[in-house]
Amino acid sequence: MTLWEMLLKGGWLMIPIVLCSLLAVFVILERWLVLRRARMEVQPFLRQIQALLQAGDVAQAIALCEEVDRPIARMLRRGLERLGRPIEDIEEAIQQAGKQEAFALERRLDLLASISGIAPLLGFLGTVTGMIEAFQQIQALQGNVNPSVLAGGIWEALITTAAGLAVGIPAYAFYNYLNSRVNRMVFELEEAATRFLDLLEEPVRPPSVRPL
Repeated sequence: MTLWEMLLKGGWLMIPIVLCSLLAVFVILERWLVLRRARMEVQPFLRQIQALLQAGDVAQAIALCEEVDRPIARMLRRGLERLGRPIEDIEEAIQQAGKQEAFALERRLDLLASISGIAPLLGFLGTVTGMIEAFQQIQALQGNVNPSVLAGGIWEALITTAAGLAVGIPAYAFYNYLNSRVNRMVFELEEAATRFLDLLEEPVRPPSVRPL
């Protein structure tokens, strides 16, 4: 029996389970690509921003953020665009931008978590309905049923459970993996925002004067 024939034996509940698997694959690949593009070396980037600010070249610092175009760069650009305003306004703009970037990183992860829970439940539902049909057949035959026929009905009913677990377990594992990466990037956003604000509050060192 081929895999396709075995899936057909699972009944109509195999349709939503297969759809859940396709949706899970899409979310996993899409989120993995987004998180991969969002990665960057934070410390060298902050040192570049610091050097440009110390040189008084705010426009070049903004241009650097636009060129990098990563979550941290986009967040710091919002702060750089408000230089000259009170520090509270700059901090508020950075916090708002950070929340938007964190929300974009976490997008669709709740859908993956839902799939990891729904797919096994659909499988259990298919097994229960299959067992009900098997016992209805036994009742209709007044108990005069071949054990091999009964075993065949049971294993067909268990196909949906196996399929649901085959979808739910990887979906749950990838959800935890992607969520841990998002949490790490959110931490880097918060750390970069703190360092940027500390940089703005650093006193400007007066130039050294050589004795005559």
